[in-house]
Amino acid sequence: MDRSMDGGQGEHLLNVVDVEATCWDGEPPPGQVSEIIEIGLTVVDLRAGERSAKHRLVVRPVRSEVSPFCTELTGLTQAEVDGGLSFADACRTLAAEHRTGLLPWASWGDYDRNQFTRQCRTAGVRYPFGQHHTNAKIVFTAAYGLRRRPGMARALEAAGLPLEGRHHRGDDDAWNIAALVLALAGRGKWPGA
Repeated sequence: MDRSMDGGQGEHLLNVVDVEATCWDGEPPPGQVSEIIEIGLTVVDLRAGERSAKHRLVVRPVRSEVSPFCTELTGLTQAEVDGGLSFADACRTLAAEHRTGLLPWASWGDYDRNQFTRQCRTAGVRYPFGQHHTNAKIVFTAAYGLRRRPGMARALEAAGLPLEGRHHRGDDDAWNIAALVLALAGRGKWPGA
């Protein structure tokens, strides 16, 4: 991390990100593609050992609609996402308000990183994150000596942590993943902690 950018004040902070995207029970309808409709971000203070902020951005899709299956899974409706930010504005907000280009970040698996990469390329939008990404699922799997990589809910059970909020909601999932990151850091298993 470039200390000159933040005076060294952010080196103990980590953004944990989780996205929800349009989805279907099966293949997408003709002409539709999976797009980010919600971005959850929890700021983790690794030095203090706490989750210090929880954020949520609702994003308006342009090439897909929220299916009944997606609403059942995430709780997000078409009407709600219609009032969201454009994807470009959401990326600008992440960079400007949450320093996503400067701070390291983590997600549960690579889906979130890959979805952002793909959607930024397709939309011609600047990628809002820096290069320091940690796949928390891989770290957790190794730290707990598991043979298979668990989903977030199963990982919470394995760590003896409660699932807080609604599963498959971006802000709640980011909050729960952040709890797993802190559990790993507490065991000395989080990289750089």
